Amino acid sequence: MTEPQEPHSEPAASQPVPSQPTRRTVMAAGAGVAATAALATTFAAKALAAERREPVPPAADTGVTGAPGGTEVCYRLTSEAVEGPYYIDADKLRTDITEDRQGIPLLLSLKVIDSETCRPLRDAAVDIWHCDAGGVYSGYESQGNGGGGGGPAPTGEPPTGTPTGEPPTGGPGGGGGGHQDPTDDTRYLRGTWRTDRHGHVTFRTVFPGWYQGRCVHIHTKVHVDGEWTDAGYEGGHTCHTGQFFFAEEAVLATAVVEPYASNTKPRTTLTEDTIYDQSGAQGGLLNLRYRHDDIARGVRASLTVGVDPATTNDGQNGPGPAPSASPSATPS
Repeated sequence: MTEPQEPHSEPAASQPVPSQPTRRTVMAAGAGVAATAALATTFAAKALAAERREPVPPAADTGVTGAPGGTEVCYRLTSEAVEGPYYIDADKLRTDITEDRQGIPLLLSLKVIDSETCRPLRDAAVDIWHCDAGGVYSGYESQGNGGGGGGPAPTGEPPTGTPTGEPPTGGPGGGGGGHQDPTDDTRYLRGTWRTDRHGHVTFRTVFPGWYQGRCVHIHTKVHVDGEWTDAGYEGGHTCHTGQFFFAEEAVLATAVVEPYASNTKPRTTLTEDTIYDQSGAQGGLLNLRYRHDDIARGVRASLTVGVDPATTNDGQNGPGPAPSASPSATPS
């Protein structure tokens, strides 16, 4: 079985920056250029996988499945979503974001396009971040699983009734609440990388877990009109803030595999979630490939993300027409 290859292209030297750009800086972890960091994480990931004897996601189609509603139409804008309280501004420039987190290997392949022209967006900066198998976000470990939003974990019986469309407030990082400053220096399951000339970017991570109040998901941002340098990415604006979702069949399959099986928090289903808009791929539902009889071998997830590069959608108060500032990244 052939192991999937990680992207290894170097950031482009530069591209034009608007006359009044939003300043945001992506700093590569440690010293050296982004290409060096990417190469190092590639070798580290391979060594770690060999040590743990964790196979990579399968390359063959035999015995795999796709997520329902996965038909992609390039001219449709991918749904915008709230940022959530636990975004850390592009703190790690890398494609392998796993670090020491245990879980089912996940290879996430994205294609970013202009939804109006259907042309791929080259050199866009794509952020992803998500919780670990136990439902904990790096940078906010003190919040635990289900204790986010700045307060204690919810008590008593889960809420009942029809969702109102408002984001849940009982769990970390998923929906409502303003941005919260990090409480620690951990940065696992977070990363930023650039799209290639075909609009493609691929991340290696683990299948996310869950926490009370949200279904299983991954957060994302797409930044354009900035400048790539040896140090990272600077300027530009955020044209898309969204979330990726997983079919229930796949989530149920992971729930019997450790360490997911040890997560005892109540799980919100895809149809119960108040952030996912139930529109399939347009709403961020990923196309999934995995073995029915052994999901622990790994999962491949993919999606075409249609964005409007001329618009700013920072996920704070919904889509908006004007650029807004993003905090500068600080090396961890």
